[in-house]
Amino acid sequence: MKEIITTGKTVDLAIEEACRQLQTAREKVEFEIIDLPKKGLFGLKTYPAKVRVFVKENKEEMAVEYITAVLKAMGAQDFTAEANRDGENLNITLKGDDLGFVIGRRGETIDAIQYLASLAVNRLDGDYMRITIDSGNFREKREKTLESLARRLARNVVKSGRSMTLEPMNPYERRIIHSALQSDPAVSTHSEGEEPYRRVVVTLVRN
Repeated sequence: MKEIITTGKTVDLAIEEACRQLQTAREKVEFEIIDLPKKGLFGLKTYPAKVRVFVKENKEEMAVEYITAVLKAMGAQDFTAEANRDGENLNITLKGDDLGFVIGRRGETIDAIQYLASLAVNRLDGDYMRITIDSGNFREKREKTLESLARRLARNVVKSGRSMTLEPMNPYERRIIHSALQSDPAVSTHSEGEEPYRRVVVTLVRN
């Protein structure tokens, strides 16, 4: 929470000065009056109003601003970032014509931006917020690709009788693999290794 104490001839002027210094709009701040303006003995001296003005930072707004700044620094220009909150989850959808580079190889770039945004936002006070960034329905497409991969590997494990180890994946992608095969009685899955090289292993269930 950002705050500042300012003075002015009136309470309103003191608040306006605080907003100027905080570089924020009046409707986004709250204030506490420390002193009202008053005149001294015989009216020879006047004392200004003093207020404490503070901004309660919004995690949704900060996430959008942070991601927008990162993308602009990467060269993106004509795009939007739309936020949709669902409980502790904040889903941010990127829309634009020049965002192909944001995905990266197997989603490495968009996952990195998502991770950094989560760190930045969760430094603020309040409950933890899980952030997911999507662009061009990448998440849905990637999920279907991984589910298909999981089923194919399961068939190979059953056919060969040997365990198979996938390439390193982030926690989100590993959960997709585990979930896709959890109802398959012929195989089991577990993860091995340390982040960021942790891998899913698919093993035959022997009766």
